[in-house]
Amino acid sequence: MSPAPHTEHGPEDLCAAGAALYERALREGHVSAREAAEVPCLLDHGLLHPAVHDPKRCEPAHPAAALHRLLRASGERIARERRREERLTETFGALIRAAGVRPAADGSGLRLLGGIPRINLAITEAMAGASSELLCVQPNVRYGNQRDRTASAVAMERDQALLDRGGRIRTLYQHTQRHALLVLARYEELRGDVEARSLDEVTDRLIVVDRAVAYLPANEDSSLALEVRHPALVSFLATAFDRLWRLATPMYPHTAQQPSPPGITPRQHAIAALLVEGHTDAVIADRLGMNIRTAREHIAKLAATLGSTSRAQLGYLIGRSGILDRER
Repeated sequence: MSPAPHTEHGPEDLCAAGAALYERALREGHVSAREAAEVPCLLDHGLLHPAVHDPKRCEPAHPAAALHRLLRASGERIARERRREERLTETFGALIRAAGVRPAADGSGLRLLGGIPRINLAITEAMAGASSELLCVQPNVRYGNQRDRTASAVAMERDQALLDRGGRIRTLYQHTQRHALLVLARYEELRGDVEARSLDEVTDRLIVVDRAVAYLPANEDSSLALEVRHPALVSFLATAFDRLWRLATPMYPHTAQQPSPPGITPRQHAIAALLVEGHTDAVIADRLGMNIRTAREHIAKLAATLGSTSRAQLGYLIGRSGILDRER
């Protein structure tokens, strides 16, 4: 019975037969050319080579030398791909700018994007043609899973590319993110005209590129997104961002103290406003971007400050104290 045909593979996925023969060649100094021919991957990847003085034998390359050669070849491929990406970006970036903003095929200026990869690709393509401004609303940012970390890395590259072209970035966060180390570290890495501010509450995630195209979630888990290119809608979203920006507290690069009434922290002030509206602890936590345990701790501290012994009394004391009537 003839041996099973050898399946092609890369050197990083060395087959069992190839690994065994290569190990024996390293121990004994050589193997027969016939044996090497049965496992062609070793010759293909330069792990074995014909002996100079005996063509019937194959001698092994030293593993360290082989590794160095393969890594160098891999680095060269990566460099070629990066140069290709740069040429593609340069070529199609110019074409995108020449094409200008085009409405969707149905004339609505709206397009539904499905799946995280497709959403990220659409944003990356829009950013490649951007030259002036990126506006973002980022509620309750987390980097707890691989998807979030990957998306953050992709966003860092395209954000820095915009800054390198002379553009600017403005981002709104919730107050709960003001001291988040991962968020602050992101801004320490970016170079250029970038600012961040925060509010008690912000809208859902929003991205506006050059005030020409906007992206916003189209479902709860953000696996669907709506691309908006209708000029009136994009202008409305950008104007809403501008108004929130003027109300927000500076966070980076200059940090401003959040104003609050005496004895009441900014977080407690925000919670008080939601308490008098009758919201539950869970709703308050969600709207302010914190977990329910933290929200309840702030409510307890607020109650202690105002001398309340019950939920009903707390609402009454908040109203009587006048803390919500003062200018923040």
